[in-house]
Amino acid sequence: MSTGTYAPKPGAAPVGRMIAAQTVLETKMLLRNGEQLLLTVIIPSLLLVLFSNVDIVDTGADKAVDFLAPGVLALAVMSTAFTGQAIATGFERRYGVLKRLGASPLPRWALMTAKTLSVLVTEVLQVALLTAIALGLGWSPQGDPVSVLLLLVLGTAAFSGLGLLMAGTLRAEATLAAANLVFLLLLVGGGVIVPLDRFPDAARSVLELLPISALSDGLRDVLQGGAGMPWGQGLTLAVWAVLGLGAAARFFRWE
Repeated sequence: MSTGTYAPKPGAAPVGRMIAAQTVLETKMLLRNGEQLLLTVIIPSLLLVLFSNVDIVDTGADKAVDFLAPGVLALAVMSTAFTGQAIATGFERRYGVLKRLGASPLPRWALMTAKTLSVLVTEVLQVALLTAIALGLGWSPQGDPVSVLLLLVLGTAAFSGLGLLMAGTLRAEATLAAANLVFLLLLVGGGVIVPLDRFPDAARSVLELLPISALSDGLRDVLQGGAGMPWGQGLTLAVWAVLGLGAAARFFRWE
Protein backbone atom coordinates (compact mmCIF):
# COMPACT_ATOMS: atom_id res chain seq x y z
CA MET A 1 0.00 0.00 0.00
CA SER A 2 1.59 3.23 -1.13
CA THR A 3 1.70 6.36 0.94
CA GLY A 4 -0.57 9.09 -0.39
CA THR A 5 0.72 12.46 -1.50
CA TYR A 6 -0.97 15.51 -0.07
CA ALA A 7 -0.97 18.90 -1.75
CA PRO A 8 -0.60 21.41 -0.30
CA LYS A 9 1.71 19.91 2.28
CA PRO A 10 0.00 19.73 5.71
CA GLY A 11 1.39 22.00 8.38
CA ALA A 12 1.39 25.58 9.62
CA ALA A 13 2.32 28.43 7.32
CA PRO A 14 5.52 30.39 8.00
CA VAL A 15 5.19 32.77 10.95
CA GLY A 16 5.66 35.82 8.74
CA ARG A 17 2.76 34.81 6.51
CA MET A 18 0.54 34.10 9.53
CA ILE A 19 1.33 37.53 11.00
CA ALA A 20 0.56 39.22 7.67
CA ALA A 21 -2.77 37.39 7.33
CA GLN A 22 -3.76 38.17 10.91
CA THR A 23 -2.77 41.83 10.44
CA VAL A 24 -5.05 42.11 7.41
CA LEU A 25 -7.90 40.48 9.36
CA GLU A 26 -7.41 42.71 12.40
CA THR A 27 -7.33 45.84 10.21
CA LYS A 28 -10.52 44.85 8.36
CA MET A 29 -12.34 44.18 11.63
CA LEU A 30 -11.19 47.50 13.02
CA LEU A 31 -12.29 49.49 9.99
CA ARG A 32 -15.67 47.71 9.80
CA ASN A 33 -16.53 48.51 13.42
CA GLY A 34 -18.77 51.57 13.59
CA GLU A 35 -17.83 52.46 17.17
CA GLN A 36 -14.13 52.24 16.34
CA LEU A 37 -14.57 54.46 13.29
CA LEU A 38 -16.37 56.98 15.48
CA LEU A 39 -13.44 57.10 17.89
CA THR A 40 -10.61 56.89 15.38
CA VAL A 41 -11.85 59.00 12.47
CA ILE A 42 -15.07 60.91 12.98
CA ILE A 43 -14.48 62.47 16.43
CA PRO A 44 -10.92 63.71 15.71
CA SER A 45 -12.00 65.08 12.31
CA LEU A 46 -15.03 66.88 13.75
CA LEU A 47 -12.99 68.37 16.60
CA LEU A 48 -10.37 69.62 14.17
CA VAL A 49 -12.93 71.26 11.86
CA LEU A 50 -15.13 72.66 14.66
CA PHE A 51 -12.47 74.24 16.85
CA SER A 52 -10.52 75.53 13.86
CA ASN A 53 -13.53 77.48 12.60
CA VAL A 54 -15.34 78.44 15.81
CA ASP A 55 -13.57 80.62 18.37
CA ILE A 56 -14.43 78.60 21.47
CA VAL A 57 -11.01 78.12 23.07
CA ASP A 58 -8.20 80.67 23.04
CA THR A 59 -5.28 78.59 21.77
CA GLY A 60 -2.83 81.49 21.74
CA ALA A 61 -1.90 80.82 18.11
CA ASP A 62 -2.41 83.11 15.12
CA LYS A 63 -4.37 80.33 13.44
CA ALA A 64 -6.19 77.89 15.69
CA VAL A 65 -5.49 75.00 13.33
CA ASP A 66 -1.73 75.38 13.91
CA PHE A 67 -2.29 74.58 17.59
CA LEU A 68 -5.07 72.04 17.10
CA ALA A 69 -3.64 69.84 14.34
CA PRO A 70 -0.75 68.35 16.40
CA GLY A 71 -3.09 67.75 19.34
CA VAL A 72 -5.68 66.03 17.17
CA LEU A 73 -2.98 63.81 15.67
CA ALA A 74 -2.05 62.80 19.22
CA LEU A 75 -5.72 62.17 19.97
CA ALA A 76 -5.99 59.94 16.89
CA VAL A 77 -3.06 57.84 18.11
CA MET A 78 -4.64 57.48 21.54
CA SER A 79 -8.06 56.61 20.11
CA THR A 80 -6.61 53.74 18.06
CA ALA A 81 -3.71 52.41 20.12
CA PHE A 82 -5.41 52.77 23.51
CA THR A 83 -9.21 53.15 23.44
CA GLY A 84 -10.03 51.11 20.33
CA GLN A 85 -7.50 48.38 21.01
CA ALA A 86 -8.48 48.05 24.68
CA ILE A 87 -12.20 47.67 23.90
CA ALA A 88 -11.73 45.27 20.97
CA THR A 89 -9.19 43.09 22.80
CA GLY A 90 -11.25 43.10 25.99
CA PHE A 91 -14.31 41.68 24.24
CA GLU A 92 -12.19 39.19 22.27
CA ARG A 93 -10.92 37.93 25.61
CA ARG A 94 -14.48 37.85 27.03
CA TYR A 95 -15.84 35.78 24.12
CA GLY A 96 -12.92 33.33 24.15
CA VAL A 97 -11.45 34.49 20.84
CA LEU A 98 -8.00 35.05 22.33
CA LYS A 99 -8.08 31.64 24.02
CA ARG A 100 -8.84 29.91 20.73
CA LEU A 101 -6.27 31.92 18.80
CA GLY A 102 -3.74 31.14 21.52
CA ALA A 103 -4.29 27.42 20.84
CA SER A 104 -3.80 27.86 17.07
CA PRO A 105 -0.46 27.57 15.24
CA LEU A 106 -0.19 31.36 15.49
CA PRO A 107 2.09 32.07 18.48
CA ARG A 108 0.74 34.46 21.08
CA TRP A 109 3.58 36.93 20.52
CA ALA A 110 2.76 36.85 16.79
CA LEU A 111 -0.89 37.65 17.57
CA MET A 112 0.18 40.69 19.60
CA THR A 113 2.53 41.68 16.77
CA ALA A 114 -0.34 41.48 14.28
CA LYS A 115 -2.52 43.65 16.52
CA THR A 116 0.26 46.21 16.79
CA LEU A 117 0.79 46.26 13.02
CA SER A 118 -2.96 46.69 12.54
CA VAL A 119 -2.86 49.71 14.84
CA LEU A 120 0.02 51.20 12.83
CA VAL A 121 -1.80 50.68 9.52
CA THR A 122 -4.90 52.40 10.92
CA GLU A 123 -2.80 55.26 12.25
CA VAL A 124 -1.23 55.83 8.83
CA LEU A 125 -4.73 56.23 7.38
CA GLN A 126 -5.74 58.53 10.25
CA VAL A 127 -2.69 60.75 9.93
CA ALA A 128 -3.13 61.03 6.16
CA LEU A 129 -6.80 62.00 6.51
CA LEU A 130 -6.30 64.47 9.37
CA THR A 131 -3.30 66.05 7.67
CA ALA A 132 -5.33 66.58 4.50
CA ILE A 133 -8.16 68.17 6.50
CA ALA A 134 -5.75 70.40 8.45
CA LEU A 135 -3.98 71.54 5.27
CA GLY A 136 -7.37 72.37 3.78
CA LEU A 137 -8.07 74.52 6.86
CA GLY A 138 -4.83 76.46 6.34
CA TRP A 139 -2.38 74.51 8.49
CA SER A 140 1.29 75.31 7.89
CA PRO A 141 3.35 72.50 9.47
CA GLN A 142 7.06 72.91 10.13
CA GLY A 143 9.81 70.81 11.65
CA ASP A 144 11.52 67.51 10.97
CA PRO A 145 9.33 64.62 9.74
CA VAL A 146 11.69 62.10 11.38
CA SER A 147 11.05 63.65 14.80
CA VAL A 148 7.31 63.52 14.15
CA LEU A 149 7.55 59.85 13.16
CA LEU A 150 9.58 58.98 16.25
CA LEU A 151 7.08 60.72 18.54
CA LEU A 152 4.17 58.90 16.89
CA VAL A 153 5.91 55.53 17.29
CA LEU A 154 6.70 56.20 20.95
CA GLY A 155 3.15 57.37 21.55
CA THR A 156 1.76 54.26 19.88
CA ALA A 157 3.93 52.02 22.06
CA ALA A 158 2.90 53.86 25.23
CA PHE A 159 -0.83 53.76 24.50
CA SER A 160 -0.73 50.18 23.20
CA GLY A 161 0.84 48.97 26.42
CA LEU A 162 -1.78 50.73 28.53
CA GLY A 163 -4.62 49.50 26.32
CA LEU A 164 -3.46 45.87 26.42
CA LEU A 165 -2.92 46.09 30.17
CA MET A 166 -6.49 47.28 30.66
CA ALA A 167 -7.95 44.71 28.25
CA GLY A 168 -6.00 41.86 29.83
CA THR A 169 -6.85 42.57 33.46
CA LEU A 170 -10.38 44.03 33.58
CA ARG A 171 -13.72 42.60 32.57
CA ALA A 172 -14.87 43.58 29.08
CA GLU A 173 -17.67 45.82 30.36
CA ALA A 174 -15.31 47.55 32.77
CA THR A 175 -12.78 48.01 29.96
CA LEU A 176 -15.45 49.57 27.74
CA ALA A 177 -16.46 52.07 30.42
CA ALA A 178 -12.94 52.84 31.64
CA ALA A 179 -11.42 53.25 28.17
CA ASN A 180 -14.13 55.69 27.07
CA LEU A 181 -13.89 57.61 30.34
CA VAL A 182 -10.11 57.91 30.05
CA PHE A 183 -10.52 59.04 26.43
CA LEU A 184 -12.85 61.87 27.47
CA LEU A 185 -10.72 62.93 30.44
CA LEU A 186 -7.51 63.04 28.42
CA LEU A 187 -9.28 64.85 25.58
CA VAL A 188 -10.11 67.67 28.02
CA GLY A 189 -7.00 67.64 30.20
CA GLY A 190 -4.29 66.39 27.88
CA GLY A 191 -3.46 69.56 25.98
CA VAL A 192 -5.29 68.40 22.86
CA ILE A 193 -7.70 71.32 22.55
CA VAL A 194 -7.16 73.37 25.73
CA PRO A 195 -3.54 74.58 26.25
CA LEU A 196 -2.02 73.25 29.45
CA ASP A 197 -1.06 76.77 30.55
CA ARG A 198 -4.79 77.42 31.07
CA PHE A 199 -4.72 75.02 34.04
CA PRO A 200 -3.47 75.89 37.57
CA ASP A 201 0.26 75.33 38.10
CA ALA A 202 -0.23 72.34 40.41
CA ALA A 203 -2.56 70.61 37.96
CA ARG A 204 -0.37 71.44 34.97
CA SER A 205 2.71 69.86 36.55
CA VAL A 206 0.77 66.58 36.83
CA LEU A 207 -0.94 66.78 33.44
CA GLU A 208 2.41 67.31 31.68
CA LEU A 209 3.45 63.81 32.79
CA LEU A 210 0.55 62.12 30.96
CA PRO A 211 1.38 60.37 27.67
CA ILE A 212 -1.25 62.34 25.71
CA SER A 213 0.23 65.62 26.98
CA ALA A 214 3.77 64.53 26.13
CA LEU A 215 2.71 63.47 22.63
CA SER A 216 0.56 66.51 21.83
CA ASP A 217 3.11 69.00 23.22
CA GLY A 218 5.98 67.20 21.51
CA LEU A 219 4.22 67.22 18.15
CA ARG A 220 3.30 70.88 18.68
CA ASP A 221 6.92 71.82 19.43
CA VAL A 222 8.01 70.26 16.15
CA LEU A 223 5.10 71.03 13.83
CA GLN A 224 4.17 74.46 15.16
CA GLY A 225 7.44 75.74 16.56
CA GLY A 226 9.81 74.07 14.12
CA ALA A 227 11.91 72.65 16.98
CA GLY A 228 14.09 69.56 16.82
CA MET A 229 13.30 66.32 18.58
CA PRO A 230 11.76 67.20 22.01
CA TRP A 231 13.71 64.70 24.06
CA GLY A 232 11.89 65.52 27.31
CA GLN A 233 8.53 64.51 25.91
CA GLY A 234 10.16 61.61 24.08
CA LEU A 235 11.58 60.31 27.35
CA THR A 236 8.17 60.60 29.03
CA LEU A 237 6.58 58.54 26.26
CA ALA A 238 9.39 55.97 26.40
CA VAL A 239 8.91 55.51 30.16
CA TRP A 240 5.15 55.03 29.70
CA ALA A 241 5.84 52.55 26.88
CA VAL A 242 8.23 50.47 28.99
CA LEU A 243 5.94 50.48 32.02
CA GLY A 244 2.76 49.77 30.03
CA LEU A 245 4.15 47.04 27.79
CA GLY A 246 6.04 45.45 30.66
CA ALA A 247 2.96 45.38 32.89
CA ALA A 248 0.81 44.07 30.01
CA ALA A 249 3.27 41.24 29.36
CA ARG A 250 3.32 40.38 33.06
CA PHE A 251 -0.36 40.59 33.99
CA PHE A 252 -2.28 39.97 30.74
CA ARG A 253 -4.78 37.11 31.17
CA TRP A 254 -5.88 35.26 28.04
CA GLU A 255 -9.07 33.90 29.59
